[in-house]
Amino acid sequence: MGVLLGRGRKTNRYKKKKKSPEQAMAPCDRKRLLSRDMAMDLGTANTLIYLKGEGVVLHEPSVVAYDTKSMEVLAVGEEAKSYLGRTPFNIKVVRPMANGAIEDFEITQVMIRELMGRVQKMGKFIKPKAVVCVPAGITQVEEQAVVKAAAEAGIGRLFLIEEPIAAAIGAGLDIDKNRGQMVVNIGGGVTDIAVLTLSSVAYSKTIRLGGDTMTRALMEHLLERHSMQVGENSAERCKIAAGSAAPVGGLAPYTVSGKDAVTSIPRVLLLNPDEVREAIQEPLQQIVGAVKEALEQTPPELVTDIAEDGIHLTGGGAMLRGLGMVIEKQTSIRCNLAEDPLTTVVKGTGKALENIKFYKKVFV
Repeated sequence: MGVLLGRGRKTNRYKKKKKSPEQAMAPCDRKRLLSRDMAMDLGTANTLIYLKGEGVVLHEPSVVAYDTKSMEVLAVGEEAKSYLGRTPFNIKVVRPMANGAIEDFEITQVMIRELMGRVQKMGKFIKPKAVVCVPAGITQVEEQAVVKAAAEAGIGRLFLIEEPIAAAIGAGLDIDKNRGQMVVNIGGGVTDIAVLTLSSVAYSKTIRLGGDTMTRALMEHLLERHSMQVGENSAERCKIAAGSAAPVGGLAPYTVSGKDAVTSIPRVLLLNPDEVREAIQEPLQQIVGAVKEALEQTPPELVTDIAEDGIHLTGGGAMLRGLGMVIEKQTSIRCNLAEDPLTTVVKGTGKALENIKFYKKVFV
């Protein structure tokens, strides 16, 4: 892959990797060329794409690696994420999305174009219609950045949908009901909390932290308590393997590798699950506190509905073991974890794409 970045440079010069005959003759290629409309969950941690008539066809980390000298993009997605902590001085690995907003417009544009190009043909005369989900607390400037990035990447007509509404649709909730429903969508960089009724948001709160915040908290804990530096990927694996929000059975100690912050020699540390849980408590309690605040700000009738139906948890961060137990204990309301939390938002965005007329009132 070769994409050049920078003012005055072309951003569509892709050097496509040679495909095998099997890939070139894939039976779905012709179908995908015709099924151009798509839905996208453009997240801080991951980008997911849903193709109309096919479902979720792509799930890649929102990461880009590029050469700072030539300004050439070297990798996007999973491959770029594997570069984290392993690059020479001239190669930079970045997440162009930060806290649910576009931080680097040009790199985001290249990332969107590259990932879209993996699922269907893009070109001057092929401009698909798209539905893209955005955080509920998105500003007008952030909204315009999404619109511009999508247009520059080759999208024709664009619709925006707020993440909590997309999450509710993806979780199978009837958002048309005159009844309060609470959705807590915990992504990589943003947690959206919303109370929905009559296809509208009655209350929403967005806090700029999520699963990635917990990973960084674990890295900081290891540095402060053990004088040990670990990479982001290593810390994330540790969080997934041994992390929890409350004491749960069946978790084994996890061996994490890094280097001594003082001597710089390699170190290996066996972490008890209790310590991992302790390390991520601060961002975790901020999320729980935001849920409690949402209930405080919600009218009594809607809270009564929520108490009967439960709080719906979606997003990758919602998969943290014991999270529902902690929220239930502090709110006295049961929690319902979506069937597939990682894909709930993009599936809801996809449903909105499949029936744009029906969902037109929920678009931003």
